[in-house]
Amino acid sequence: MNNPVLSWLGIVRLGLVQTGLGAIVVLTTSTLNRVMVVELAMPAMLPGALVAIHYALQVFRPAWGHGSDLGARRTPWIVGGMAVLATGGLMAAVATAWMTTHPLFGIALAVIAFSLIGVGVGAAGTSLLVLLAKRTDNNRRAAAATIVWVMMIAGFIVTTGMAGHLLDPFSPARLIVVSGSVSVAAMVLTIIGVWGVEGGQVTSVQPVSNRSQRQASFREAFMEVWTEPRSRRFAIFVFVSMLAYSAQDLILEPFAGAVFGFTPGETTKLSGVQHAGTLIGMAMVPLIGAIYPRSRGNLQIWTIGGCLASAIALLCLAAAAVVGPSWPLRETVFMLGVTNGAYAVAAIGSMMALVGAGGETREGVRMGLWGAAQAFAFGIGGFLGTLASDVARYILTSAALSYSAVFASEAGLFVAAAVMAIWVHRAPARDAMQQRFFDSPATAIAGGARS
Repeated sequence: MNNPVLSWLGIVRLGLVQTGLGAIVVLTTSTLNRVMVVELAMPAMLPGALVAIHYALQVFRPAWGHGSDLGARRTPWIVGGMAVLATGGLMAAVATAWMTTHPLFGIALAVIAFSLIGVGVGAAGTSLLVLLAKRTDNNRRAAAATIVWVMMIAGFIVTTGMAGHLLDPFSPARLIVVSGSVSVAAMVLTIIGVWGVEGGQVTSVQPVSNRSQRQASFREAFMEVWTEPRSRRFAIFVFVSMLAYSAQDLILEPFAGAVFGFTPGETTKLSGVQHAGTLIGMAMVPLIGAIYPRSRGNLQIWTIGGCLASAIALLCLAAAAVVGPSWPLRETVFMLGVTNGAYAVAAIGSMMALVGAGGETREGVRMGLWGAAQAFAFGIGGFLGTLASDVARYILTSAALSYSAVFASEAGLFVAAAVMAIWVHRAPARDAMQQRFFDSPATAIAGGARS
């Protein structure tokens, strides 16, 4: 099978898929969220529960990755997943509009719609990253990760801007038309992005050992990946680091309002400062790699450095909560964005580099395992951040001290993630011995349970 290396244009084309994916997701998790709570006066827990369904279904990412491994082709899963996602996005808009006249029926349809969104994101996103990892040159992986994620954020920005313009004056019919247009546009971008990238069908003549490995059951495939020390370690690293990454999302703006007296408009602008820093941090990794070629492929150093720098930025926020309004909050939040962006690109690049490290027959399962860990961390990160701030406020009886304690705890998570990054990339002889032990069918299941 011919596996040509992707050109820069090929990487950008695959980034179009991520742009379409981001466009649908941001419309359903942001715009529809606001419509339900503000225009329809629904309880805020309703969109929160619907988004939780979307995240919960990401636990099946390894299974969808296994499905793409069986066929050894990712394009059908990318296109099919995007079709499911686009259908779910349109159904979510219809369900929201239906809530204006029949709330119960609308909510029931919304549950189905957000379930489809979760399935579509998982199926398309997992196979997209595997395809990108397989076809990207080692020295381009950090840049490829930056391009794809910046294009996803661009999808966020363009969609929210255009949707905000087209939805005024608001009406349920306008909501459905805008959502349908975004879904169609996402499908077009996906087809343009993947057309011809993967090449022809994989030859049906495969070595017997490879064929039997591919046709193993999902449970066998998952246990095989889980008993790979590096894959298991990286899944734990992704969960811990993404938990730290996402835990501050829902408390940063309330913190700025409660401690620094920022207005709602000022806190929204503060989030914009953070996102701008994130984009700069993402661009910084491949840019420095281009200037200093020796650092280009060292994703481990960037990952560890990004985690430690993010921890320092969060400790600065913890100090800001204690010092108060005299602290340069905007500059600190910008620094947090830059460090988070550098960490995110390095971690994604490492994910792309490691996906084939244990053999080509389980790439989809590995990427699915790591994607599930990421989604699970994102799903509970925001909730745990808000819960921790409430508990800390109850114990410490001070808003400033409670936020300081939470930010310091998140910094601790990033330090732990930096240690785990070293743990992931370390490959001592005992890991090889452990892997040979796990390869024994009699010990595979027991070994996976112990881990």
